[in-house]
Amino acid sequence: MKRRHLIQAASLTALAFATQFAMAQDAFKIGLVLPMTGQQASTGRQIEAAARLYMAQHGDTVEGRKVELIVKDDTSLPDVTKRLAQELIVNDKVNVLAGFGITPSAMSTAPLGTQSKTPMVVMAAATSSITEASPYFVRTSFTLPQVSVAMGDWAIKNNIKSVVSLVADYGPGKDAEKYFNERFTEKGGKVIEELRVPLRNPDFAPFLQKVRDDKPDALFVFVPSGAGAAVMKQFVARGMDKAGIRLIATGDVTDDDQLNDMGDGALGVVTSHHYSADHPSALNKKFVAEFEKANKDMRPNFMAVGGYDGMRVIYEALKATKGKGTGDQLLAAMKGQKFESPRGEVFIDPATRDIVQDVYLRKVEKKDGQLYNVEFDVIKAVKDPGKTK
Repeated sequence: MKRRHLIQAASLTALAFATQFAMAQDAFKIGLVLPMTGQQASTGRQIEAAARLYMAQHGDTVEGRKVELIVKDDTSLPDVTKRLAQELIVNDKVNVLAGFGITPSAMSTAPLGTQSKTPMVVMAAATSSITEASPYFVRTSFTLPQVSVAMGDWAIKNNIKSVVSLVADYGPGKDAEKYFNERFTEKGGKVIEELRVPLRNPDFAPFLQKVRDDKPDALFVFVPSGAGAAVMKQFVARGMDKAGIRLIATGDVTDDDQLNDMGDGALGVVTSHHYSADHPSALNKKFVAEFEKANKDMRPNFMAVGGYDGMRVIYEALKATKGKGTGDQLLAAMKGQKFESPRGEVFIDPATRDIVQDVYLRKVEKKDGQLYNVEFDVIKAVKDPGKTK
């Protein structure tokens, strides 16, 4: 009898060890769905590089769980995003989905995340309504209303009385147009015309010619990351700056990743945004130095900081749930996180699951032979205006 009890005890101990070992071997999987090729490829490269930098800095094991990053290229096609997200949930059994380079791609996955109770961390896409499409969306990027309103205020204060707005014809562009134009006209400005360019393969030339003919005090622009260089070059080539038309924009246009390629024509352009590689905090200087060391010929941009902070939110949620969190438990642990980011203080609003952050006014200047978005003013703790109306 005693021998049988000893055998049973030994078996239970072995089972306990086996269970613990199995848990330790059960990887925590993050499915990173991004445009790695095509028009928005720079978005994918920046976010993946930042995510891998965070893992290199903080280790690939959290609370005994090995963290595995599974990167998929959706080429910015929503149907592809949806298919890849479904495969990651069903076949790879990911614990979290993340990335989402453009709004239509993020929106396509909303029903999948809701049904499977999979947290989805939006590291790039910036239309205000995304987080309303699923209770499992959490955003670490920004929204266009956040940064567009600040530019409307600045324009009025700086003797700009008339504008033409030029935006990419999809969700974020419509948000930028709406919130800039509303604020600008509320303060007494005049919007002469609202122009929208196709998202895919845009030709800016006829639109810029129309702006030149309209002769506004300024042109307000939003285009997605990667398209700003084309706008800038055509703006300068048409002599619009010499014709007295100022270029003002959201920070997507003077993207840090492409700014040096735009040439001196970008000097003096004023933008509003939530991140600049030139942000003077000690944390950002460390982030930029380590990012550039790990990624030759790349300067981190606002997409990179969205990916970096997104990984932080995921890691801290996994820690808070002691490595055992279900989708709902992870989601709850993501809400309300407050921390210092390379961009400044940020807060994940538990009510909206959207990011609250500082918005900076910046001017393109030359420092040590390179172009930077140099911050000269800040609006603190900006909530998404799209959620407050």
